[in-house]
Amino acid sequence: MRSYLLADRYGATRRRPLGPLVAAGVLGVLFLGWLAWTAWFHSTPEASSELTGYDIVGENAAVGTVDVRLGGDVEPDEVTCLLRATAYDHTTVGELRFTPRPGRADYEVRTERGATSVELIGCTTPGQPRPR
Repeated sequence: MRSYLLADRYGATRRRPLGPLVAAGVLGVLFLGWLAWTAWFHSTPEASSELTGYDIVGENAAVGTVDVRLGGDVEPDEVTCLLRATAYDHTTVGELRFTPRPGRADYEVRTERGATSVELIGCTTPGQPRPR
């Protein structure tokens, strides 16, 4: 009589070792934890800033309006921001590095020649080296 059981026909299945599966699960959990921490860290900066407008007030000056928001326990005197004025040929004609006041304020950038735009590079703190 013929046997129709798969184990008889092809041999018994071998059990796979659990070690690689457990290691993959642990690595997956660690990766998801790191991903969640990274997303939270980058979405809650100590200082963030936004250029809300600018005005070219003369041949040697431009004014940028900057809105600065501070989070956490950062003190305003620990924050440094950078405004950059550029000319029509995209060269930098003036820069202003300043310690901002929280909230919206105007800052004047002295330029070496006529500027056509003002760009906010961003604000940094000792714990946040990347400008925002």
